[in-house]
Amino acid sequence: MSSGKVVPFDELSSADLVVDAVYQSGRKGNHSDDPISHIVKVSNQGGFRYRGSLGSLDLVALVSSLNDPDWPDTIDRESGTFIYFGDNKRPGRGLHETLRFGNELLRRFFEHAHSESTDRNKVPPIFVFAKTGEWRDVRFIGLAVPGGADIENYDDLVAIWRTSKGLRFQNYRARFTVLDVPRVSRAWLDSLAAGTKSHDLAPAPWVEWQEKGRYRALKSVRSIEHRSKAEQLPVGVEDRAMISRIHAFFADRPHDFERCAAALARMMLPDIVTMDLTRPSRDGGRDGIGKLNIGRGPSAVLVDFALEAKCYGDGNSVGVREMSRLISRLRHRQFGVLVTTSYVDSQAYREIKEDQHPIVVISAADIVGILRSHGHAGPSAVEIWLNLEFSRAALTSVLPTL
Repeated sequence: MSSGKVVPFDELSSADLVVDAVYQSGRKGNHSDDPISHIVKVSNQGGFRYRGSLGSLDLVALVSSLNDPDWPDTIDRESGTFIYFGDNKRPGRGLHETLRFGNELLRRFFEHAHSESTDRNKVPPIFVFAKTGEWRDVRFIGLAVPGGADIENYDDLVAIWRTSKGLRFQNYRARFTVLDVPRVSRAWLDSLAAGTKSHDLAPAPWVEWQEKGRYRALKSVRSIEHRSKAEQLPVGVEDRAMISRIHAFFADRPHDFERCAAALARMMLPDIVTMDLTRPSRDGGRDGIGKLNIGRGPSAVLVDFALEAKCYGDGNSVGVREMSRLISRLRHRQFGVLVTTSYVDSQAYREIKEDQHPIVVISAADIVGILRSHGHAGPSAVEIWLNLEFSRAALTSVLPTL
């Protein structure tokens, strides 16, 4: 992402907060460089920072690197949804026993959000920042509130189990909505810091959420630009090793990768209800045909899709020929899912975007993200998963329909 607007360190205390603007840190090399403490008058360390007492908070700053592979905080700019993992990221403590009380505050925020408007007033403004990777610079993601209009109440704050070094522990996964507030005025920030909480200075979407519970999300339509090779391949050493384990596992039986691809598609699209695998094709791959459930209960409909799986090394891309093969198999009102341990080359990707073919591309980097979000974090965990689900013995014991 391009840097866009950049606010110098010496202007932080008087600057407005502008969505996606970068706020520069100091360059002394110590904690005083932290920009957030100068912007919203909170502490200069930690991911969960607040002003006021625990029972009556004036404001909160959530700070994320957005690149922790084990706890993947994410911002979906199309829907305005921000997913944030809590503070209990290592075994040895209870769910709410974090040092900065972050998980306890998350519990309270979502409890208040699900109650009457008088309780929503107890939820402070939550300003979300992401580290840029340059010094201590941060990018302002937006003003967030707990939950969302399209998120069911039982799914917006979930305690999930993880295992580390043989020990089990819980942490929260919280879903926020980033409100349609492109700019937060300095006047409102100063009033919050002073503890006055003036509604006259507050943005309208924030007031509307507190008084009526309406979520007015900041949504942005994605352009038709295609992802580059670098964006489709994993970057970190561990991430690359995860993909290498998958590629090596199916090296002498590439047609069996179809089952793995089907499982990955299910992880990414949990509303898939059936997946039928066809016989191996001449090019060494196998195709799948599935149905995705859209809607709930009697009003739901099933949509057909076709699956294509390519277990390639990172030096071998999915090109126009393979993509054309998938496109040719799509019938009216069908969509396609391509799963590859490599990437789609520029020409093929550009063509499916420009011609608006309904194809979901799950590349190597996507596979890593899917596996990590389902608890398979690291090469060893992937190896265990592969042997459990896709060894020759495991595959001979399952029926051809997943």
